[in-house]
Amino acid sequence: MCAKRISLPDPRMAVTNDLIISQIERGSRVLDLGCGDAVLLEQLRDEHDCQVLGIEKDEEAFLQAIERGVPILQADLNRGLHTLPEQSFDYVVLSQTLQQIGKPLELLHDIFRFARRTLVVVPNFGHWRIRLQITLQGRVPVTDNLPYEWYESPNVHFLSMVDFRELAKRGNFQIIKEIPVIGNRAVDRAMFANLRAQSALYVLERAESKSSPR
Repeated sequence: MCAKRISLPDPRMAVTNDLIISQIERGSRVLDLGCGDAVLLEQLRDEHDCQVLGIEKDEEAFLQAIERGVPILQADLNRGLHTLPEQSFDYVVLSQTLQQIGKPLELLHDIFRFARRTLVVVPNFGHWRIRLQITLQGRVPVTDNLPYEWYESPNVHFLSMVDFRELAKRGNFQIIKEIPVIGNRAVDRAMFANLRAQSALYVLERAESKSSPR
């Protein structure tokens, strides 16, 4: 499955999209996996001269992307991306999508077959509000950034920034940049980021010296 991209309040979504765009070279070939209604791809196409393609499973979001005139395929990311030709994209975007994938490491491994860089935005379950809710209430937390009850959540994995760094050590890629998002602001370097950030952007590149994950 690939659930619809998590709907964030407009200010946070705008911050995330602007942050992603700032890491993409003008005129690049960009694939957005779990693109939702393709607002980001529309911006990249119209304001950044990028060649874009989205992949989304959710029917409603898929139709919204079509209405925007954005090229899009309807597909389940858990079934793999074997049909995409090698080196067909400069960037792949996974914004609030990776934690919804059954085998995220396998997907990341496959991405570097057809892309030069990957931009991953993930929610940070190490944030202090989440820790406090678990400690005081003893239940799965619900926050503005993670507004789902456990039985409604599209997330199948729960990770912190520390967990993602550990994941990178097991893959065929390396972290080039880690940018925490604290409040409505991207912070290049932040003290206690794993405690303070609601989410984080990771810029990844293939690490030729690493072996493929098992």
